[in-house]
Amino acid sequence: MVDDGTHVDRDVLTGLLADARADLPATAGLRHALHRVPELGLDLPATQRLVLDALADLGLEVHTGRGLSSVTAVLRGTRPGPAVLLRGDMDALPVAEETGEEFASERPGVMHACGHDMHVAGLVGAARLLAARRDEVAGSVVLMFQPGEEGWHGARLMIEEGVLEAAGPRVVAAYGLHVVSSLLPAGVVSGRPGTMMAASDNVRITVHGRGGHASKPHLAQDPVTVAAEITLALQAMVTRQFDVFDPVVVTVGHILAGNRSNVIPDDAHLEATIRTFSAATHAAAPERIARLAEHVAAAHGLSATVDYERGYPVTSNDPAEAARVERVARDLLGDDAWVPADAPVPGAEDFSYVLQEVPGAFVFLGATPPDADPATAPYNHSPRSRYADEALVQGSALLAALALDRLAQG
Repeated sequence: MVDDGTHVDRDVLTGLLADARADLPATAGLRHALHRVPELGLDLPATQRLVLDALADLGLEVHTGRGLSSVTAVLRGTRPGPAVLLRGDMDALPVAEETGEEFASERPGVMHACGHDMHVAGLVGAARLLAARRDEVAGSVVLMFQPGEEGWHGARLMIEEGVLEAAGPRVVAAYGLHVVSSLLPAGVVSGRPGTMMAASDNVRITVHGRGGHASKPHLAQDPVTVAAEITLALQAMVTRQFDVFDPVVVTVGHILAGNRSNVIPDDAHLEATIRTFSAATHAAAPERIARLAEHVAAAHGLSATVDYERGYPVTSNDPAEAARVERVARDLLGDDAWVPADAPVPGAEDFSYVLQEVPGAFVFLGATPPDADPATAPYNHSPRSRYADEALVQGSALLAALALDRLAQG
C-alpha cells in the first residue's frame, strides 16, 4: 500500500476508543439480548428485529433482505467519497449452552457458540461511532448484518441481492473480524496478508459392491475393505499429489457399512472434509479425489460414486488492506495489541465471498474472558465457550477506524 499520509488522526482514534468504552453498557446490553435468542440459518426474525431497533435512531438508509433475514444499512458522510463495507454475521449454532452465563440462551439446543452475537453488537457499536462523526466520513459506509454464515452461504446470497452496491457505486474495500474465546487475550488483534482461512469442501463416497456371507468373501465383492483402502489412499494422495508448502487436509470423519459382523454389505459409505489454502489446490481437489476413489474401487472390480460438495472458498486478505489493518490496530490499540498470524487458520469463513469481489481484510479479535487462560479456555463452537464483553470496545473502535482510514484515502 502506498503511504500517502491520508491516515486517520491519532486524536480521532483516541476519541473512537474512548467513545466505544463509554458505549460499552449499551453495546454489551445488545449483545446479551442477542445471546438470549439465538437463531439458526438464514431466517433470523428475532435477531433482525433487535438489529433494526438498535439502528433506528442513527439516520441510516436501512434495507432488509428478500430471500434471507439480512439487514443492510448505509451511513452517508457529509463529504463525497467512495463506499466501504463493514460486516457482522448473525447466526448461531445447534449447540446446547453450558456456560452458566446470566444471559445464557433461552432456546434449548441453540447457542451463540461462535461469538456472532459479539459481531452484531460490535458492528452496531461501530455504526454509532461513525454516525456521531458524519462530518469526518468522506463517503459512505455499508453495514452488512449477515445471516447464514455457519454453512448457509449467507454472504454469497447477500452479494447476489446487491449488498456491495447498496451505497450506489460498488464498495472499494471490505473489513470483517471474528472473535475467539481462547488463544488470544481480550482486545488483541491477529491477522496476515494473503490466505487467512482455508477453503472447506465435503465429499461423500459410496463404494458399490455385492453382499454375501462373511465366511466366503471370494463369492462377494466386499466394499468395506475398498472403503478402508480409499481412506488410507486419500492420505497418500495429499502427500504425493500436492505441494507440501500449499497444504491440503483430508479428514474422513464418517464411515458406514453393514450391520452384522458376518454379513458383507452391498455398499460402504464414507464422508470427508477437505481443507485447502489456495485457489489452485481448491480447484484441483475434486478431480483428484474422484479419480482416486473410482480407480481404487475399479482395481478391485467394484465401482464408486463420488459426490463432491463445494463449501466456502479460501479467505484471502489483500496485502495492502492487511497492512492497513495492522497499522490502524497498532495506532488505535497499541503495538502490543497486534499479533501477526504465522499461518492461516484451517477453519473456513464465508466472508471469503466478499473478499473475492473487493479488496479487504479479515482478522481475529481476542475475547477470552478475564478469568480464563487463553491457552486453556474452551474454543469457539464449544458449549462452554465464553466471550468477554470488553472486546466489544476494541472491536467497535477498530471497525469504525478502518472505515474512516480507508475513506480518507479517497
